[in-house]
Amino acid sequence: MTRPAFVRSLHAEWTKFRTVPTWPIGMAAAALLLVLFALLAGLSSVQKDVPPVPIGPGGEPVTDSFYFVHRPLTGNGSITVSVPRLESRIPETPDDLRPGVVPWAKAGLIVKAGTRPGSRYAAIMTTGGHGVRMQHGYVNDAGLPGTSAHRLRLVRSGDTITGYASPDGTRWTEVGTARLRGLGPTVQAGLFVASPPAVDGLGTRGTVSTATFENLRTTQATGQWTGDQIGAESPTFAGYPPRTSGSFTETGGRFTVTGAGDIAPAVRETLPTGGTVREILTGTFAALIAVIVVGALFVTTEYDGGLIHVTLAATPKRGRSLAAKATVLGSAAFVAGLAGTLVAAPLGERLADANGVYIFPVEPPTELRVAIGTAALLATASILALAVGTIVRNGAVAVTAVTVSIVLPYILMAVPFLPASVSNGLARVTPGAAFAVQQTLVPYDQVASLYKPSNGYYPLSPWAGFAVLAAYTIVALAVALAVLHRRDA
Repeated sequence: MTRPAFVRSLHAEWTKFRTVPTWPIGMAAAALLLVLFALLAGLSSVQKDVPPVPIGPGGEPVTDSFYFVHRPLTGNGSITVSVPRLESRIPETPDDLRPGVVPWAKAGLIVKAGTRPGSRYAAIMTTGGHGVRMQHGYVNDAGLPGTSAHRLRLVRSGDTITGYASPDGTRWTEVGTARLRGLGPTVQAGLFVASPPAVDGLGTRGTVSTATFENLRTTQATGQWTGDQIGAESPTFAGYPPRTSGSFTETGGRFTVTGAGDIAPAVRETLPTGGTVREILTGTFAALIAVIVVGALFVTTEYDGGLIHVTLAATPKRGRSLAAKATVLGSAAFVAGLAGTLVAAPLGERLADANGVYIFPVEPPTELRVAIGTAALLATASILALAVGTIVRNGAVAVTAVTVSIVLPYILMAVPFLPASVSNGLARVTPGAAFAVQQTLVPYDQVASLYKPSNGYYPLSPWAGFAVLAAYTIVALAVALAVLHRRDA
């Protein structure tokens, strides 16, 4: 039975590919480079003396550092207060603290399972720039943006905590409700102030905030008020600006509380010692070069040796020949990339963990997406090199052009002092956008931070970033096909 023409073309191109040892070796080298760099990444970082990272109820790393004025609350009860003043200070220099706006500075009421960082909590607060918020579980945020209500109330009923806000102490609006399973009969309840670092140009600055609390009323909360800096030793706490510290004073029922830190999910800026899967897979950079070289040579060597005449004679339909080459090449690069990633990622993570490095956790579906995405990135880059090689008919020129188009934007995006607008722009319109497939970190609206590629955050979703590279490749293939048709081989 006669095989379809495209199948015959695939067989012919596969035969060429496997009978030239350099090409399979190049693909194997790409997989090995992924593994080798993962080994180096896992072994090179040692952080065994770093304090443990606070872990939230969902298993995620969190920032849980704030000044807490608290006492026990047993059973059901409530706590009510007014917050007439919240002011923040930001250091201009180490010796000069000036008033400033910290949008996510927080002052309000909190019910917490205990003083251990990462324990369950629910809080209602007024903020520096986002109105009244109800937050719980570190990742959950709801609120009344723009409201002027400064009277706050938390009510506990079993495991359910409900937050209310009022402009006058008479008309109360429910802001949110949290279900804290396994909260226990006795919790710590009271006042808190948090003041996260403020984004300033290419970095962040530590801040400190002070709030005034009045008309404090509690039910079922007894004992002396105690002031504590929660999470003082946590690696997610940036500390206080020089010559400031957390404190509280009480005069005639009025509390003045000063605090720093945040209650929020950890991001890369607040956990700089943490590692990511993307960093374990830094070998993608070297593997890219390997598959680009193979992709370019897969076609340009035929021009150099005159074998292209034989290829086109055997397959007169030049689009079919180009498609067969792209399929064989892309499949080989995909298999090499997938195999390398599936070995490299877990191996590098285990080695890093053994050396005390905290790796931001990744769910299995995300880990699979990273592996498939990395393989697709390598496969598409090799096909782009094939297309450019077909156009320019020169291996060195093709390798240089494709390497520069993909790798140079990647290098620029990785430069930490490049403005976010520039690096995010590169990550939207250049082939380097495809590295978004390796993103595992999640940005949060309630955490002000530097969300840019050098920190592991891409402006496009993983597959949208990959689609940018795919679009460049499709255009290059179309041009290559036109060139094949219009000029002699």
